[in-house]
Amino acid sequence: MAFPGIGTAVNVLAVLVGSSLGLLLGARLPTRTRETVTDALGLVTLLIGALSAAEVRSAGLVAAVGSAAPVLVVLGAMLIGGIAGSLLNIEARLEGFGGWLRTRLGRGFGRRRQRPEEVPAREGGSRHVPAGTSAADTAIATTRGGRYTSEPGRADYAARERFIEGFVTASLVFCVGPLTILGSLSDGLGRGADQLILKAVLDGFASIAFAASLGAGVMASVVAIVVVQGSLTLLGVFVGGVLSEAHLAAITATGGLLLLGVGLRLLQIKAVPVGNLLPALLVAPMLVSLVAALR
Repeated sequence: MAFPGIGTAVNVLAVLVGSSLGLLLGARLPTRTRETVTDALGLVTLLIGALSAAEVRSAGLVAAVGSAAPVLVVLGAMLIGGIAGSLLNIEARLEGFGGWLRTRLGRGFGRRRQRPEEVPAREGGSRHVPAGTSAADTAIATTRGGRYTSEPGRADYAARERFIEGFVTASLVFCVGPLTILGSLSDGLGRGADQLILKAVLDGFASIAFAASLGAGVMASVVAIVVVQGSLTLLGVFVGGVLSEAHLAAITATGGLLLLGVGLRLLQIKAVPVGNLLPALLVAPMLVSLVAALR
């Protein structure tokens, strides 16, 4: 059994390598190449999802709920979890959280330093002249004691904003999604790091494109990956020590169906709202306990 956390370590390494390549290659990677890789990963996701869903026939689950009930347990989990998730609108809330986080972090960093054109000229001070400032305005500022300097301040501000944009965008893409939750929990539960390794490949190629356009901030997103996925993996380790083999099998089989939904999204066959189905992972072990108690 792989050591819990190995999936996150591989994910971090993939993003570091991918963002480094992105910084070196720029935008040279053809769109058709990225699309081909995404299609290949979508097919592999379907394969991993199918293998995980096959846990519905595991000996532990069959022994707990009977030979006919495992499929009904997973079906009930998907239906109940899907209804609950859609009523809670989890998919939209995840997207909304991403937008809120982007805005919040952008404002937080923005307060630390004003834009060059917003810094007032002051006695004995200096400010950076925005592009297009007339010679007359420069003379007025100089007369009042201000001293204009030119492009370095603007370039420094632009570089900082680009770094922030790269960090926030990459962190949201790499950390806010069903595969992050499924893979991290599976890794912590001792069910293997296959899902996170698949995610690592996806993130690695995505980081090439992000770093090519958004710069080194993409590389810094590994901090968010460690925090988010590490926390979920630890949660899986804790839960795994409490749940039985039957419960874990039900979670794995249900998660496999969710992975099939992720694969369909990657292949652009159908935009399955996987986020709304996430509560099924909680419902599945509850139904196992209920059915086992009624037998």
